[in-house]
Parts: sequence; C-alpha cells; structure tokens
Amino acid sequence: MPESAQRLADLTARVAELEAERELTLRLAQTDSLTGLVNRGAFTAALCERLEAAGARGGRVGLFVIDLDRFKHLNDTLGHHAGDLFLAEVGDRLSGAAAPGELVARLGGDEFALISDDPDVAARAQRLVDLLTQPHTIYGSQVSPGASVGLAVFPDDAPNAGDLQRFADMALYRVKTQGGRRWSAFDAELRAENQHRRTLEAELRRAIPAGEIEPWFQPVVDSADSRIVGVEVLVRWRHPEHGLLSPAAFVPIAEELDLIGRIDEAVFEAGCARAAPWVAEGLIEGVAFNVSPRDLLDPSFSRKLIGRLGRTALPATALIVEITETFLLRDLALSRRHIERLSAKGIRIALDDFGTGYSNLRALMHLPIQTVKLDRSLICDVAKDARVGKLVGSMLYAARSLGVRIVAEGVEDEAQAILLRAAGCERMQGYWFDRPMPADEMEARLRQSMEAAPRTFVAEPTRRRAHG
Repeated sequence: MPESAQRLADLTARVAELEAERELTLRLAQTDSLTGLVNRGAFTAALCERLEAAGARGGRVGLFVIDLDRFKHLNDTLGHHAGDLFLAEVGDRLSGAAAPGELVARLGGDEFALISDDPDVAARAQRLVDLLTQPHTIYGSQVSPGASVGLAVFPDDAPNAGDLQRFADMALYRVKTQGGRRWSAFDAELRAENQHRRTLEAELRRAIPAGEIEPWFQPVVDSADSRIVGVEVLVRWRHPEHGLLSPAAFVPIAEELDLIGRIDEAVFEAGCARAAPWVAEGLIEGVAFNVSPRDLLDPSFSRKLIGRLGRTALPATALIVEITETFLLRDLALSRRHIERLSAKGIRIALDDFGTGYSNLRALMHLPIQTVKLDRSLICDVAKDARVGKLVGSMLYAARSLGVRIVAEGVEDEAQAILLRAAGCERMQGYWFDRPMPADEMEARLRQSMEAAPRTFVAEPTRRRAHG
C-alpha cells in the first residue's frame, strides 16, 4: 500500500477511534452506573425535548416520578450491597416493562422516573405500583418494599418541564405522607396548595423589609421561685391577611429561598432593641437567640454576629447564642472557632436540643459552653417514665459537676416542674410558666415579676474546668 494511502487509512481509523471514545464518554455521562438507565441530567434534557415535540403535534405526555417505600429499612437490615442489588433489579424491571417510546431514568438514590405518552395515565401509574410491589429476592430472602408514584401530565397540569417535575413531586409527596404503595395525580387540591405557596413566597420577600417579621419572647424562669430571669427570642410573621403565622408556616420556605439569613438578622436586631432596656433596668439577665444551622456553616458567621450586636444597645454579656447540639458535633472545628470568637467578646453560649442522641460531655469539657438546654423530647416523658427521669437526673449531675447551667425547655405541666426542681434543674421554660408573647406583653410581664420580687442578678458561676 502506498505510504499516502496508509497514512489516510491510519487517520481514518484514528478518527473512528476518537468518535467511538466520544460516544462512550457521552453515554457514560448520561447513564446511571448502577442501573444502566439514563441519569437525571439526561432525563431532564429528554423531557424538555419530548414536551416540545408533543406541543408541536398537540399531544400529551405523562411524567411518573417513582419513590421506593421502606428502602432505608432494607438498606439498614440487609446492608448497602443488598440495597444496590435491589436498585439494579428495580431498574431492570422498569426498563423491561417499558413500552416502545417510553423513557425510564434513575434520578438518584431510590427515586426513578418514567416518561410516557400512554393515553390512559391512571392505568399506567397503577401498573407501575403493581410491578414494584411484587416480591424481590435478595440474598435468598423475599422483600417487597413497594413503591409510591406521583403523576403530572403535559399540557393539562403544566406547560413546561420544570413545573411538570415539581407537580409530579408534589403528588408523590402526598402519597408518601399517606403511607405509600399507591399512586396519586396532580389535581385541583395540589394546584391550590402550589398557588398558596407561590403567593406565600412572594409575600415573604415583601414581609421582611415591611417589618412584618417580628420578635416574640418566651420567659426563662428560676426554678427556685418561678421568677423570670431571661427570655428566648422567637420569630413570628404578622401577615396582613392571614394574621399571626408560626415559624412552621414560613421558615421552611425561607430556608429554600435563602431568606433565612435576612430573617435571622431582622429578628436579632429588633429583639436586641426591645430587650436592651429590660437588661439595663435589671428586669432580666440575658437574652437568648437560636441560630440557624445554615448560618453556622458560614465561616464568617461569628464576626457578622458581633458586628450586628455592635449596632445595638444590648451588652455582649447579656447575649446568649444557642447552638444546636447536632451541628456542634457535625463540624466541631468550625463550631470551636465560632464559640471561642463569641466567648472572647463576653457572649455566652448555650447548647440547644441537648439529649437528643448525640450528647457529648467531652465537648462540654473542652469548649466554653455555659448552658445546656435539655430537649423537650426528654422533658415530656420525665414525669411518666422512671428511666427518663433517671437519665435526666444523671445529666443534671454531670452538668453541675462541670459547672454548666441546665435549662429545661418544653415544661408543660406541674408534675414536670416539680420533678425537675427536685432533681436540681436551675432554669426552666415552657407553657406551664408562659407562652411566647409579643414585646409589649413581655415587658408588662417582666415589670409584674419585678414588682412581685425585686431581684439583683449576679454573674455566671465560675467555670471549674479548663477550656483548652
């Protein structure tokens, strides 16, 4: 073969080789490695193309989002390798049962999806549930976790891929909250819920600069005489139409919209402004603020908090920052930096939700934490279950030996208060003493408490350990 022809043949072969490599790379980038199905990115792109084509011809497309029921239980009992085998089998079942033109994907974890133009979407959804409810054999054992399916249809429910996916997810979530192992379609009820949420999102963005987000206060009392010694600052939304909204109604939305930082800042500054005169007059000794875990993940959080405090009249020594125990142990190094920086300014640190399963006395020994707050899940059973009572008593003893103050939160009846007082708990808060209240009402309660028994507050007890 002439040299030029050989070079041409070699070049042609190399081009073919590069093209094959490119196709393989593209296929791998679009494929889930465990199941061999298309992955989330490729599925989303394909869904957009399917909707565009269906819109051009006036067709309909059903989107089925599938979530396996009790998959975590299977993983925990049989192990992660068994879980992977199960997911691979689910992928095989779905792809094997897919009709021509249907596309199946694994979106991640135990979530799958299917695109179909089957005109009878209800029957298709039920077949999916039936298919995945049939027993599977894993390591010689039969398992049947079942599946939940959420359905949304283009263009009946949504005009685009983003909304269609969101609506199918809403239908799926409803099934999961109702026990699973069935299917549900996006409907008028979910549409109204979606519209309410969208409206709430827009109103929440407006509410912050409008001053509708306001601090409320719940008293912390001395166990010896039930006199108010401090307050915890909470948040409420005074909605112009819906009235007073609790955090459960808007904080999850604020976190999704990345507005929680702005809410925390507004509540902090307003809370400090109202509470500073109470501290100056000796009505209370401290003001506690619960800090969002998202804020704590910010390396500059403590510096920002110190800066905000400097713009208020509240003394640093009167501020108590409550950090959740779960976050403390999740990133101990970052927690230490924040805690030491705040403590250097005289700000006190409280460990919130103490006793929820992650309790770490070592952290109390090596960090400048002045207070722990017993979680309400312990307090609700302290007078009912002798074992819980003994556990709480042991925690109180350990805290006292370390020079740490205990606050029991969620005290809701007299029996709890009496038992905690007898066990040596120094501070309590909860509905048995007072519910959260707006600033004006809180000030009236403080003055009433002061008139009943004037108090002189003293500094925190000297720590009996090093903070190294």
